[in-house]
Amino acid sequence: MLPGDVVALSGDLGAGKTCFVQGAAAALGVTDRVTSPSFILVKEYQGRFPILHLDVYRLSNLQELTDLGYEEFLDPSWIVFIEWGDAVGPLLPQSLLDVEIRGGADEERLVSLHGRGESWERRLREIEHVLAQWDAGNGKSVSR
Repeated sequence: MLPGDVVALSGDLGAGKTCFVQGAAAALGVTDRVTSPSFILVKEYQGRFPILHLDVYRLSNLQELTDLGYEEFLDPSWIVFIEWGDAVGPLLPQSLLDVEIRGGADEERLVSLHGRGESWERRLREIEHVLAQWDAGNGKSVSR
C-alpha cells in the first residue's frame, strides 16, 4: 500500500472487514490497536504512512459523507480504507482496490480483490504472481 491508495471493503456484517484493515495497518507499521470506526465513522493511524479508516455503515445517504469532508479524506498523502465502500460507490475515486470478503465453510473467508485503474491492475498481477508461487505446492489456485 502506498499513499494515495484507496481500499473499498465490502462483505456481510462480521465478514472480517475490520480484521483486514488491522492486518494491513500492522503491515504498514501501525502499533496502535485498530478498531472499527462504526460509531465515530473515521479513525486516523500513523505507521510508515498516515492511514484513514472509515466505516460508512451508519450513514443514510451520500450527502452525509460529503458533509463529513470526504473529499479531504482522499488527500494523496493518506492510505484510505473504507468499510462498506460499496454503499458509497458514486463517491469513490476512479483508481482503487475493491476488497470483497465473504464467509465460507468452517469460518473460512473468501477474499476477492478487484483493481480499478491501470495502477491497480498491474499491482494485482504482481500479487497474483507471488501468491501463485506461494500456493504452487498445495494444489490451491489464485483467481481474481
